Amino acid sequence: MPRKPATPPLRLVDPPRAAAGGAAHAASSTDQIVDSITSAIVERRLMPGTRLVEQQIADVFAVSRTVVRQALNQLSRDRLVTLEPARGAIVAMPSVEEARQVFEVRRMVEGGMVRQLAAVITDAQIAELRAHLREERGAVTRVDVSGRTRLLADFHVILARLLGNEVLAELVADLLSRSQLIALMYQSAHSAEHSQSEHVHIVEALEKRDGRAAVRLMEQHLASVERNLRLDPRTPDLAAVLRPRA
Repeated sequence: MPRKPATPPLRLVDPPRAAAGGAAHAASSTDQIVDSITSAIVERRLMPGTRLVEQQIADVFAVSRTVVRQALNQLSRDRLVTLEPARGAIVAMPSVEEARQVFEVRRMVEGGMVRQLAAVITDAQIAELRAHLREERGAVTRVDVSGRTRLLADFHVILARLLGNEVLAELVADLLSRSQLIALMYQSAHSAEHSQSEHVHIVEALEKRDGRAAVRLMEQHLASVERNLRLDPRTPDLAAVLRPRA
């Protein structure tokens, strides 16, 4: 089994501005807490196993614990947070089997997505993707870790949105968030430079309206990301581990 990562202190970002009004305010605050925690996971600032203390989050966002609890329940439904009777809420720690299933679903969804996109993509949309690739390259070159992580994940969501399908975009975004947890949990060795290069090749295939190549490149990209996860840790020699040192 992989070693359980150390639990870092909880850090969230961008507490919401004060807003007026009842249920709408509570709903807005809930959404902002969900978005903040999700962003912190995607950008690798919240590690699997981090305890999410209700009162601490309530203080950060200047809301009641009831609002925080609503946000944590939503994140639990999205499989990003685990609610445990004794420990409260913690950032989820996906299993090896769950990791494999997430990537299996991503291959099915995103392969079909780029096949369809290749048939309908416009020159303006290609230009939008090219602009995003330049942002990715800039973040990689600057070694902007949180920025490049967010941009590399956003690439996949942008592909879905170019089809005009918000349900698909939300599904891909959810899968990306879970993939980031998996990458943190299982110490991904897939480099940002490699991912960025693979994105370039996918866009080149889309620009040629070559759906078959786009599917193949997307599947290779996702397989490469999964292959670089440590999902098959070597079982240690128990006798060697426990034998007293001389």
